[in-house]
Amino acid sequence: MDAQGRGRAGDIDPADQWVLNPHTGEYELRLTPSAPQSGIPGPRRSAPSPNRVGAPASRTATPVAPGRAVPPPRRRRGAPPEEPLPGRRGRRPVKQKSKAKKALLWTGGTMAFVLVAAAGGGYLYIRHLNGNITSVSDDGASTGGFQSDKAINILLIGTDKRTGAGNESYGDKNSVGHADTTILLHVSKDRTNATALSIPRDLIVDVPDCETKQEDGSTKVIPGTDDVRFNTSLGQDERTPSCTVRTVTELTGVQADNFMVADFNAVKTLTTAVGGVEICLAKDIDDEDSKLKLSKGTHTISGEQALAFVRTRHSVGFGGDLSRITLQQQFLSALMRKLKSNDTLTNPTKMIKLAEAGTKALTVDSNLDSIGKLKDLGLELGKLNVKNLTFTTVPVVDNPTEKVKATVVLNNATAPTVFDMIKNDVSFTEVKKKASASKNAEAAEEAARLKGTKSAASEVRVRILNGGAAAGSAQAELEYLQNEEGVLKSENAGNADAALSKTTLEYAPDQADQARRLAAVLGLSGAQLKPGKSVTNSQGLPTMTLTLGKDFKGAGVSFTTATKAPEGVQQSTADKVECAK
Repeated sequence: MDAQGRGRAGDIDPADQWVLNPHTGEYELRLTPSAPQSGIPGPRRSAPSPNRVGAPASRTATPVAPGRAVPPPRRRRGAPPEEPLPGRRGRRPVKQKSKAKKALLWTGGTMAFVLVAAAGGGYLYIRHLNGNITSVSDDGASTGGFQSDKAINILLIGTDKRTGAGNESYGDKNSVGHADTTILLHVSKDRTNATALSIPRDLIVDVPDCETKQEDGSTKVIPGTDDVRFNTSLGQDERTPSCTVRTVTELTGVQADNFMVADFNAVKTLTTAVGGVEICLAKDIDDEDSKLKLSKGTHTISGEQALAFVRTRHSVGFGGDLSRITLQQQFLSALMRKLKSNDTLTNPTKMIKLAEAGTKALTVDSNLDSIGKLKDLGLELGKLNVKNLTFTTVPVVDNPTEKVKATVVLNNATAPTVFDMIKNDVSFTEVKKKASASKNAEAAEEAARLKGTKSAASEVRVRILNGGAAAGSAQAELEYLQNEEGVLKSENAGNADAALSKTTLEYAPDQADQARRLAAVLGLSGAQLKPGKSVTNSQGLPTMTLTLGKDFKGAGVSFTTATKAPEGVQQSTADKVECAK
């Protein structure tokens, strides 16, 4: 949108149209649509107030977003003071904090933040930003969009497609755009913490069949492939971002609410818009492949240099993709600290530049295709304290089938625990939780059920029902209990009358010691123990009832969710300064 399109002449930056509203104490964006200039001269304007930003506004009428108060015209010198508006006599304007100033939009690829403050500003500029956004169908792969009352999962994808000015010389210029950098961002339901899980591009996975929408409205199923690199979930065989979403769901068990995709330009434009990011090097780096040459110490990087930094791998760590992931996590942490520490939140010019850069750099799913939806997401993410944002990586080991190590596979000893922590909304950092008195009392009661004597496993009598687990689960759990744990007085009682989301164990008061033993064997929580009554088993004896719910993961798999990451899992928090090694 140019100056003439706003009814003005000359090249005027939109950032210059922010005006202080004395009623709210906030800056508001005032943009004037195209309109004929009035033939009647307006009143002579006094000198610009020091509180105003940029050039004086046009004399034509200025549209203001709904619900925003318009600053009254200045009183002429010598004129009597005007009567205050009804209800405002003798009152000073109340200064309110702008929620929009705290809106943090986390974008794809290198997960840069965009601060959008135009939420309550000029309609025309918001329409302009909407025009910047590119969206594609999620093809039913996501949950349908984030919700403010639930945990949020956003899949952030950075492609290696060489589109954009100056990017042809990087790597394979003919790349179809693979999932080169992928981060699953999980934000807790209470917004106190978040986990950014990096997925190595060289991780061997099964890419499932992917139904995609074609330009003519028809659908096409792209066949899946087994035992391939994760990065082929995008671009390869015309796979779309929804195919990457489906692959992540199958890998982790976590279904994304939304996705965002960015190419190389996102790193360059966003770091430039924020004024550069300060990074730290523990040694000199001279990487011919990424074209990064920096000395040991701290540097402020942006544009091409920032892109070179996040692409570097041969000069850091072990020289592979896992070392590059660590470097990218350090870069993202530094970017967030920069946005939190400088004057970006109160600088209209920077916010405009970030909004422009972010909306142009992104491709988002069709459930996140407007500045209003992005703003709503930003307000949710803006509640997060960076000290409780943990960066970690899917635990992997070298592919044992390869003589020359080029790919990695899941570390089955630790990866399932990391995935379960995200699925169950468990923080990787210690977060103080606010709880009501009733919640505390309920938690204490549940914990008490696990305290006390436990009977021997041979004395536990239990029947097992399938209440939502996979077919055959009751029999599999029965065989585990009898053969591995010595719970011989157990039987398979078939299917439950109704499906349950969580597994439960119901028992009579005189069976509490048996319940505690079975809870210890299976890893049941106090909340899963349901004091009630016993039933009669096939032998006519009183027995407890174990109903396997949808949370059943397999025979012998503990129901207890880990409360901290397994030993040896790499992790860091965004508030800590780390130097690339």
